Amino acid sequence: MVPQSIQIANPNRIGRISAFIYGIVCYAIFFVTFLYAAGFVGNFLVPKSIDSAPSIPLTNAISVNIGLLGIFGIQHSVMARQGFKEWWTKFVPKPVERSTYVLFSSLCLIALFHFWQPIGITIWNISHPMGRSILYSLFAFGWLLVLVTTFLINHFDLFGLRQVYLYLRGKEYTQLKFVTPGPYKLVRHPLYVGWLFAFWATPTMTAAHLVFALITTAYILVAIQLEERDLVSIHGTTYADYRRRVPMLIPLSRRQK
Repeated sequence: MVPQSIQIANPNRIGRISAFIYGIVCYAIFFVTFLYAAGFVGNFLVPKSIDSAPSIPLTNAISVNIGLLGIFGIQHSVMARQGFKEWWTKFVPKPVERSTYVLFSSLCLIALFHFWQPIGITIWNISHPMGRSILYSLFAFGWLLVLVTTFLINHFDLFGLRQVYLYLRGKEYTQLKFVTPGPYKLVRHPLYVGWLFAFWATPTMTAAHLVFALITTAYILVAIQLEERDLVSIHGTTYADYRRRVPMLIPLSRRQK
């Protein structure tokens, strides 16, 4: 006869291992999606990019693209809010909540890549080799800044791996301390600065790319307000003082006190 302690422990252990594997799978899907996104926006190494050949009328294409960006923006913002998390974790175990958020975000992006409708109208085109090189360099800088910034604030916590690893080890999750490493001393949101470089730095700006850049920029500005409200709620006066001292997106745009 199997001892009762083992009967209880085994299902729990299986659950922890399953959660850990689930977190790794969600992260792998995210990372492939991130790499594809760089090719999608930069028009290289992917079967369908932001500027592939148009296939439907202009007005239909704009409507589809706005809808796709809207779906991603709503999912990305709503699921990140503290109030939603409190409700959501009544159904989804807390250790995999972040991984599930990462998975849903990745799926929304995959849908955007698949259903995106290129438009084909050129807004600007920089033909000079030096100009193109500079803009491609800024594009690469943006993607690199996004990736580096995530590691500065704990890449593995941000994408759910730390949560499932602690759960696997049977340890309680602890909230990360508020820190301001590297570029966080210059601007409050260097990750969003990286996204702005990634989306706007292009030698050839098409109508589809412009729609993408404008809507994502508007989303970033709204998301910052929502995110900072949560950060003040979590970190209190520490973040409020930081917000007063450090500019939001543009370095040196606010006098230090």
